[in-house]
Amino acid sequence: MNFFEIVNSNVDSLTNNEQKLLDYVIKNMDQIKNKSIRELSSECFVSTTTFLRFVRKIGFSGYSDFITVIKYTLLNNDVNSKSEMSPFVVNQSEYREEYLKNINETIRVLDNEKLNQVANIMNKAEKIYFLAKGFSKYAAEYVEYLYTLNGFVVIFPKNFEQRKLMHLNIKSSDVVFIFNYDGEDKELIEITQNLERKFPQLNLVSVTGANNNTIQNMSDINFYLFSDEIYKNKIEMTSHVSLISIMELLLYQYNEIFDK
Repeated sequence: MNFFEIVNSNVDSLTNNEQKLLDYVIKNMDQIKNKSIRELSSECFVSTTTFLRFVRKIGFSGYSDFITVIKYTLLNNDVNSKSEMSPFVVNQSEYREEYLKNINETIRVLDNEKLNQVANIMNKAEKIYFLAKGFSKYAAEYVEYLYTLNGFVVIFPKNFEQRKLMHLNIKSSDVVFIFNYDGEDKELIEITQNLERKFPQLNLVSVTGANNNTIQNMSDINFYLFSDEIYKNKIEMTSHVSLISIMELLLYQYNEIFDK
């Protein structure tokens, strides 16, 4: 029963105001654990109804459940803090060596035939779609910018509502890239299943971790990336440099073939 594990899957569906409420809660968990909903709502300058709606949206049945989980989370963090070493408290030379190994391995296993195949698909596609959540979303924003600069029409739905509606404008001739490290995100799997049903000829390309996973198995083409999983305060901070490397090399391959 951990606050961050419950909330994490719902973060992308929050509005800007709800995100501010979540930030306040995370920063002040120890102070709010004994407060009533009326007191906390007043501190956040919202009504009790608005705050209760927010609590339910991030995954709790009610305010009592919300406070109880916060207390358990704080208690467990206190117990574990003495024995739990920060993922960054390691010999830096060793960390750099592993960091470079992951990038090198990601590039080493890239299949040139797959790169050419995807480049040809991109050349025929009217639009390119990116699907990403969590930390992958920020790496995807850079890739979106890079591909847009190169003349591609890129559609990147950045929240739950936009992802839910993306099928309204998509065409079978388009290409969809799915970025998800563990390849098991339930929402992205459901979206992929819906796209497969509605657009059987749609090209699906995934970039996932080097393991046998659902999104990889649902895709027409998959690229593996290697990275060490890192969590800080229960939030994933795994490096996405390998993901960026794959998408940059794919773009360079495309330019080599078609920009002549």
